[in-house]
Amino acid sequence: MKILKYLGISFIVCALLGVIGAVVLYNWAAKDLPGFKNITDYNPPLVTTVYAKNDEILGYFYKEKRFLVTLDQMSHWIPKAFLAAEDASFYQHEGVDLTAISRAFVINMKAGKVKQGGSTITQQIIKRLLLTNERSYERKLKEAILAYRLERYLTKDEILTIYLNEIYLGAHSFGVEAAARSYFGKHAKDLTIAEAALLAGLPKAPSRYNPYENPHLARKRQMYVLGQMLVHGWITQEQYDEAVAEELEFTSMPEPSWKIGPYYLEEVRRWLIDRFGEDVTYNGGLTVTTSCDIKHQKAADAALKRGLENSAQRRGWTGPIDNISLGNADEILKDGPQEREELSKGQWVKSVVTGVKKNGASVRFGKFEGFMPLESMWWVREPNSDKSHEQVPNPTDARKVLKKGDVIWASILKVPEKESKPVDLALERRPEVEGAIVSMDPKSGEVLALSGGYSFSRSQFNRATQARRQCGSAFKPFVYSTAIDNGFTPASIVMDSPIVFANEEEGKLWRPENFANTFKGPTLLRTALVKSKNTCTIRVAQELGIRKIIERARSMGLDSEFPADLSVALGSASVTLMNMVQAYSAFARDGSYIKPRMVLSVKSAWGDEMYTSEPEAVEAISPQTAYIMASLMKQVVSDGTGWRARALKRPIAGKTGTTNNEQDAWFMGYTPYLVTGVFVGFDEIRPMGRWETGSRAASPIWVQYRKEVEEDYPYQDFPQPQGIVMAKVDAKTGKLAGPNSEESYFLPFKEGTQPTEMAGGTSESGEEGTSAGDDLFKQIF
Repeated sequence: MKILKYLGISFIVCALLGVIGAVVLYNWAAKDLPGFKNITDYNPPLVTTVYAKNDEILGYFYKEKRFLVTLDQMSHWIPKAFLAAEDASFYQHEGVDLTAISRAFVINMKAGKVKQGGSTITQQIIKRLLLTNERSYERKLKEAILAYRLERYLTKDEILTIYLNEIYLGAHSFGVEAAARSYFGKHAKDLTIAEAALLAGLPKAPSRYNPYENPHLARKRQMYVLGQMLVHGWITQEQYDEAVAEELEFTSMPEPSWKIGPYYLEEVRRWLIDRFGEDVTYNGGLTVTTSCDIKHQKAADAALKRGLENSAQRRGWTGPIDNISLGNADEILKDGPQEREELSKGQWVKSVVTGVKKNGASVRFGKFEGFMPLESMWWVREPNSDKSHEQVPNPTDARKVLKKGDVIWASILKVPEKESKPVDLALERRPEVEGAIVSMDPKSGEVLALSGGYSFSRSQFNRATQARRQCGSAFKPFVYSTAIDNGFTPASIVMDSPIVFANEEEGKLWRPENFANTFKGPTLLRTALVKSKNTCTIRVAQELGIRKIIERARSMGLDSEFPADLSVALGSASVTLMNMVQAYSAFARDGSYIKPRMVLSVKSAWGDEMYTSEPEAVEAISPQTAYIMASLMKQVVSDGTGWRARALKRPIAGKTGTTNNEQDAWFMGYTPYLVTGVFVGFDEIRPMGRWETGSRAASPIWVQYRKEVEEDYPYQDFPQPQGIVMAKVDAKTGKLAGPNSEESYFLPFKEGTQPTEMAGGTSESGEEGTSAGDDLFKQIF
């Protein structure tokens, strides 16, 4: 009896000591536990998705590639597969599975090393989000305590949702949605049993079981998961057999970022960071809707690229990229196309010349052979005088242009039907000249397309929004709109003749000249704008005063440091292309300009509205002045430097701009439904070459882009507002056209300002009269 008594006492003492020890151990482990309640407000780093206006994805921003999905937004096989692989008793335990821990302990003791873990999914979440990867009993104890507590705050489904979104699954993918896109090119909701099982096998060792790197090991791990699903009765034998037999196709969902409209996407990125900060932009899982129209954007990108290439060709051939030994060609050829499906008309390929004859050159690119006929080198000629290279003008022999071993760019003219035949190619030259294009809906301010350079991979500098360049004659509409509001009419007479200004302080003379250095004498205001006469514009500006012109430019939204001298009338102020498009929208609208909108809305990862933009118009000029300017700029297209836009066979208004020595070329063209601006010029300001004007360098880009999108809009002219009257005007005198007028124009006037005297006759009232411009003519001259 005494022995039993002693044993009982000993047992009680040991039990008490055990309880005390457990309490002490618990308090010791729990004394500095991190807070876990923030897990209940799960907010992981998520991918921000940027959409075009037609719901196509423009691109992604992220630091961890993770897309948040709930259990009902994924295939129901995914949770089953992951539970089978990681924690089959997940819905039975309370955060810690003692059976699994005991089993792992025995296996590890027998192996003499850590071979199996006993952590539950809840513990894995705790370890990933709150603790370190340190392997120690203290960490495991803390992990167990926190897991137990977490299960008191969240439901099992909530914990499992966090796990399936948080887990790293290789291929830079966090969570099952990102992994489904990376491995199978589909969404998590579309995965089959076999595909779900493969993903579920990855957490143990994402790199080791990566199917792209180790397909055999990935398959072996997948079979294990499928077996566990069968053992637990979560799939039938038939489903198991079908999953085992299913042949998986591994492919990544296309990554759209920086492919279509990279400059547009970059501008959105900068805007998001400026407004919400870098952390929210890259980790917030935002849904960003932009006004980008993919059709417009593709057309704008292609037009700018081809236009700059054409501009480079006009400057002549500057020689090959390099010349190498044909034995070293493999390094270049391995990066080229390897499959016939990769070839397309117009595609550029880096090529190596393998032989040259008089009528052309044989080349290799990728694994293909091509032939470049002499006719494709038609543009090769001696470069401009500022180039030091000596090349043969107007080649009649390909051997004088290329030689064996030359590394060159070529474009595919035609892919032959027979694989044995060489691919037809044309010689190309990568341009150094840069440019930009912006296209905006003047009604809403939505920027439908924006491209800020030839190649985003070559330069991320956005010439549409960041480059401030002199706009040349594209500024003149601001001068002439000021004139229309200060006593001038389209029929006013101004003098087109040489003019000289002296700067006594600097001892310099300024002689503004017309482009072709020709002068026509007395000229209609209409013609001065249509023919872009510099001397006329200077005289109009002199009469108006620089202050009024600068005030007008600013009232129309132009943001610049305007020179306080007459040169401002010829576009000496530096502006961005985007700013010019905004200002020109006043001419396309009712006189109010509209602020450009690229980002239409931003929503949080949970769908909460964070930002919404609305059209914002600012009063600038009267509807009558806007209409008069649109009418005059339509004649710039029909009868002036914007003639290339006539190809659209629609009412187009526009203005070219060219700065001194052809350093900058512009074309601003618009309709009531679309304002589009183009700029071309070197980043380091220098001449582009004689005749590289707004008409020749910029307007073809504008026309090519608009040809691709114009059919989407109905034929539409500028609506005539009240207070406008039309009159047929004699081209020489500015008076009403008479029977003896050799040339006349149909021009708009603000009511009451139209001419009343007929050319060579009397006024409409029967009395002698004067044209609206006569008094001004006397004042100026």
